[in-house]
Amino acid sequence: MESIFAHAKACIEARDPDQKMALSRAAVRAWNDGRLSLEDACPPEPIGDPGRPDRPVLVAPRDVPRRSPHTPGGRAALIHALTHIEFNAVNLHWDAVYRFRGMPRAYYDDWIRVADDEVRHFELLRDRLRELGHDYGDFAAHNGLWEMALKTAHDPMARMATVPRALEARALDAVPTILERLRSAGDTRTVELLEVILRDEEEHVAAGSRWLHYLCEQQGLDMEQTYRRLLERYMPGSALRGPLQRAARLRAGFSEAELRWLERLRDGGGSVDGC
Repeated sequence: MESIFAHAKACIEARDPDQKMALSRAAVRAWNDGRLSLEDACPPEPIGDPGRPDRPVLVAPRDVPRRSPHTPGGRAALIHALTHIEFNAVNLHWDAVYRFRGMPRAYYDDWIRVADDEVRHFELLRDRLRELGHDYGDFAAHNGLWEMALKTAHDPMARMATVPRALEARALDAVPTILERLRSAGDTRTVELLEVILRDEEEHVAAGSRWLHYLCEQQGLDMEQTYRRLLERYMPGSALRGPLQRAARLRAGFSEAELRWLERLRDGGGSVDGC
């Protein structure tokens, strides 16, 4: 029987977006049909850059184009930025499958399902971008999500804390504001797409909470203290802006104590030592 790890590696390495999405869908079907195993004699290779097309050009975050939805170009740039996030998320979640071995089967069920969601999100947003006369690669983008994958490749606990429970959790806070801006610009079609994506992202963050809790429990660690320690180590000085979407974060597995700490951190008074 073929290994899910070999399929995950092929998905990560594919450079062409259409091929990456097709390979991802095929891997999900094979896993769900019981045709792939968790056995693999080959350990994961050292992490490197994933397969991606020559475009978009990758630049520093400050150099990504402005994304006001009130002009056609600005709206396209905004949707392109979101499309790029979803493309990176496909790679990230297949890497969570490929890199971290010896986890319960439910762990792989979760991240394979999440990778499949990200494929769907990428395709929805790319189709919308094409409706607006553009395509993926037309605007510059940044590589922040994958940079965090590089930093946390050695530690599934750090990956769960920083990718789903920090970077993806920010979408729970930021997307409602984007939705308001798009509604004010009259773009109801993109609003509909992002509402679907936002519902899915809440469950992705919840999966991160679930597996961080599992890993902490396995090592006899307090989850709240561990989360704070990992954020301080891997994301020092990382700014939180605007209000936290408390209800969404609570549904996604954050505790009240964690939310209070994050709010203090946002306001300049957070400490790794307590809430």
